[in-house]
Amino acid sequence: MNAHGRDWTLEDTHALVSLAKEGMPVSVISLKLKRSPADVLTKLNELGLAPPIEA
Repeated sequence: MNAHGRDWTLEDTHALVSLAKEGMPVSVISLKLKRSPADVLTKLNELGLAPPIEA
């Protein structure tokens, strides 16, 4: 569970990975998934993925 009490579902995780692989910036991913940028970065790190570079 993250700091806001909302678990990452399998669907959320797949969306995160897909968006990250497309090169979507963390700020945009956080808006699309309705999560904080910190939550997105934490999950990317847990998955061993480097966050896309912000433009």
